[in-house]
Amino acid sequence: MDRELEEMQFLGLFGIYAEAYKLIFKLRKIFTQITLALILPLSLIFLGHEKISEVLYWRIRYTEYKLHRTPAGTPRFDSLSDLVSSEWSLYVLFKAVYVTSLLVLALLATSAVVYTVACVYTNREITFKKVMSVVPKVWKRLMVTFLCTYLGFFAYNVAFAVTLYLWFVTLCEVSIVGPVVLWIIFVSYAIGFVYVSVIWQLASVVTVLEDSCGFKAMIKSKNLIKGKILVSILIFFKLNLSLGVIDSYFRMYVVYEWFEIGIIKVIGIGVLCFLLLLKLILFVLVVQTVIYFVCKSLHHENVDKSALSDYLEGYFGDYVPLKAKDVQLEEYHL
Repeated sequence: MDRELEEMQFLGLFGIYAEAYKLIFKLRKIFTQITLALILPLSLIFLGHEKISEVLYWRIRYTEYKLHRTPAGTPRFDSLSDLVSSEWSLYVLFKAVYVTSLLVLALLATSAVVYTVACVYTNREITFKKVMSVVPKVWKRLMVTFLCTYLGFFAYNVAFAVTLYLWFVTLCEVSIVGPVVLWIIFVSYAIGFVYVSVIWQLASVVTVLEDSCGFKAMIKSKNLIKGKILVSILIFFKLNLSLGVIDSYFRMYVVYEWFEIGIIKVIGIGVLCFLLLLKLILFVLVVQTVIYFVCKSLHHENVDKSALSDYLEGYFGDYVPLKAKDVQLEEYHL
């Protein structure tokens, strides 16, 4: 890239966006291949499951409606009861397959995009074949990081539930203090949730580019994000807001069909939402990787290009990567 890694610390919100666009434009061929191979099925599953879930859910509700209008103890009642049970089992199975497929594809896409961007910054020759050969070796480490993050979110939500319970038994009926404390609790929870989400996103990049994964990668991410936390949170809000808008339009016009606009327009809106989601997912993954290098530069942790290149090469053979402090970082002082 034309930009030196040491200069990336000066990138702000729009600078990070511009850098991500430059990367995508420079490698539009390989990013197109990654999009078609990984992000396209990811987007199809994400949007398609909403329509399928809606159909399955209302089929269950219709069967339950007929069951409630059928006298108990009759053969028809028993038949409908079995049908409801089987439909619920199918619904739960579909949700499980959806979550698993979405998670696997998301991790594969993350590893592919992060590896590709890192190769650009280290001036390594990169091909789609190389990327796809690396992806299976990285996603398992990403899974470890995801599971650790999930445990963190679970513990955080349990603490939130306990706090709400304590508020309910102590301050619920206090006219003035009670609502104020409840508002503080919800605001604090939202801030903490966003903060942990930002750390998790950066930890995914750390997992691919360093020898850290799981809680170790999250701690590394937490330290790196200091100094760029406001920019990272703003990017998180903007990108997730964009995702929410796309999903809302798809639900309104395609899933729930709140407006009678004709089948052609419904299909058109569905295709448009799908294409926008493709571009958004790719952009989000590239932005996350750019933020990683920005944070490294901000903390004066100059990425040794040759060492990082050797680390990336290690995915193709028996090369054993050194510790992150030896391979990844070369501390420099201004």
